[in-house]
Amino acid sequence: MDQDLVPEAVQSTVQELLALVEDYWSLVMTPGWRQYQVLIVLGLILCALVMARLTRTRWDDWARAREGWPKWRLRLLVQMLRRLTLIYFTSFAWLVYAVMREATWPSRSYLIGAAAKLAAAWLAIAFLSRFISNPSLRKLATWLLWGYATLAVFNLVDDAAKVLDSVAFDLGSWHLSLLVVLKAVVMATALLTIARMGSGLAERGLRSNEDLSPSMQVLAGKAVQVLLYGIAFIIVIRSVGFDLTGLAVLSGAIGVGIGFGLQKVVSNLVSGIIILMDRSIKPGDVISLGDTFGWINALGARYVSVVTRDGKEYLIPNEDLITSQVVNWSHSNRFVRLDIHFGTSYDDDPHEVRRIAIEATRAVSRVLDGPGHAPVCHIVGFGDSSVDYVLRFWIDDPTGGLTNIRGNVFLALWDAFKRQGISIPFPQREVRVLNASLPVAMETEGAARNGASEPRGAAAKLD
Repeated sequence: MDQDLVPEAVQSTVQELLALVEDYWSLVMTPGWRQYQVLIVLGLILCALVMARLTRTRWDDWARAREGWPKWRLRLLVQMLRRLTLIYFTSFAWLVYAVMREATWPSRSYLIGAAAKLAAAWLAIAFLSRFISNPSLRKLATWLLWGYATLAVFNLVDDAAKVLDSVAFDLGSWHLSLLVVLKAVVMATALLTIARMGSGLAERGLRSNEDLSPSMQVLAGKAVQVLLYGIAFIIVIRSVGFDLTGLAVLSGAIGVGIGFGLQKVVSNLVSGIIILMDRSIKPGDVISLGDTFGWINALGARYVSVVTRDGKEYLIPNEDLITSQVVNWSHSNRFVRLDIHFGTSYDDDPHEVRRIAIEATRAVSRVLDGPGHAPVCHIVGFGDSSVDYVLRFWIDDPTGGLTNIRGNVFLALWDAFKRQGISIPFPQREVRVLNASLPVAMETEGAARNGASEPRGAAAKLD
């Protein structure tokens, strides 16, 4: 690399770091207690490996026997078993370091203490990084924190910061260096993790608040999530020294262009906010929209998740729920009235038919029989073949399905009518011939015609 392309500050700092590394290396390679400490550290690593190999099976059996533990404790136990060797080494290193500090000079245990601190830092970082859900972000944060812990143990943080800060470029009044970028990455990782955990805790707390309706719980949870992520974004942007006021004019022009291209998205977003505000639809409601019948599973920023009885999940845009006619079976309450039409023969007593139908319906599960919701049966007309009735009953669990409860009531009516001898007629047609002699006369006339033609045929043959 051409040295003219590298800033002088960077060259001098790198040279200082190399000299410091050489000093450490010479100290380690010098015969005496430093080499003894290196050998002790290597021996501790070997002991940790052997100990982990000998006890892993026993620890695994013990972990499998932990029934009834909460999930977070089991996950923590799994992470500890994965890092069993590092845990043993950390424990052995701290034990030897504490003994040597009491038994001999502190300088004779410096490297052992550094190894113990470094192992403890790596162990803590390995456990803390599990809170980051994104795998790529977790790996990046782990390597950055491990690098920082290593530099901190050997007192090289200031020198490394000087090198990173020297690799920079200036854009007007904005000074951007490699150190600033790394700080922004670490801060963004930490803030995003805190925002995710905070929004999760807020949503769980809101769900447990019975004073808020389900729609307001969702709206408040989304508001907290947007607020936390927005604060994290602003802090990260300001940490790199970026002035947000310069984006005011540009963001206005870009916003106009984006507004035309994202009309549907914005419409769905605003519609979702309206739905959450007016509480017309909330999680758990049973709705009908066109041919879709199901219950609300979740309310999103762009769509509503509706699960049907056959297990299908429809993602309906929020705008459709605002502009279309929606039947909410459980808007003000969960009581739903269902009607069933049937007919019986004219020979059956209508009073008995009504009584039997009501009693049979009351015996069906899910059918309500309380005040104001008792089954009723009325005559609605005299048909061509039957006396027509309508049977009305109520349920309070529309999420359990409507077709199945109608089918159960029909079966109950069928069984009750069979036991009581009540018939369910069906259309019949009778064909009557008014002039019964007409077919006989037609047959006689046809036979006479055939007889008159036969002699002529015979005469023709004789000729």
